[in-house]
Amino acid sequence: MNHPDFYFILLSVLLISPQLHVVRSYESVTIYDLLKSYHLPRGLFPKGVKDFSFDDSGTFQVYLDQPCNSMYENELHYDRNVSGVLTPGKIDQLSGISARDLFLWFQVQEIRVDIPSSGLIYFDVGVVSKQFSLSSFETPKECLAVQLSDSRGFIEQPAAAYKSSDGNFRYQLHHKDLARAIL
Repeated sequence: MNHPDFYFILLSVLLISPQLHVVRSYESVTIYDLLKSYHLPRGLFPKGVKDFSFDDSGTFQVYLDQPCNSMYENELHYDRNVSGVLTPGKIDQLSGISARDLFLWFQVQEIRVDIPSSGLIYFDVGVVSKQFSLSSFETPKECLAVQLSDSRGFIEQPAAAYKSSDGNFRYQLHHKDLARAIL
């Protein structure tokens, strides 16, 4: 065997081996473990999340079997796909989670906790930030599938509410809710 070829093969094996170990260890990590490693509570996502992606920039995508609602201090709605960017103590650029307050649904744009912990978690919905007890989110909750249609055939899905630049409160209906609003 030619010595340069032997050293090339040996070097290649040594360089590839640590990468294979990293891939194997990452496969056993759950989204709940990942949240905990970023100082976030494990219960931010409902029970049963088996599929998710995550990259080195902190960008993640969680895939649920179906849209569902879960009850904490307020009701949360999870779309089938939830995405965002993880940084220590915070999920930013969040998409796919809505929070219900009274009878309105608000898109959650950011979730954060204080480091060191103050015992509170903050949900930013754009116009306001609402705080909850961190202990409410320590363990993943059951998530009930969203009923896809009501007795009249309308699709049930949260709509967005927001405050416009002129300070007036607006309620944004999805196009499928328009018929309901007119009736």
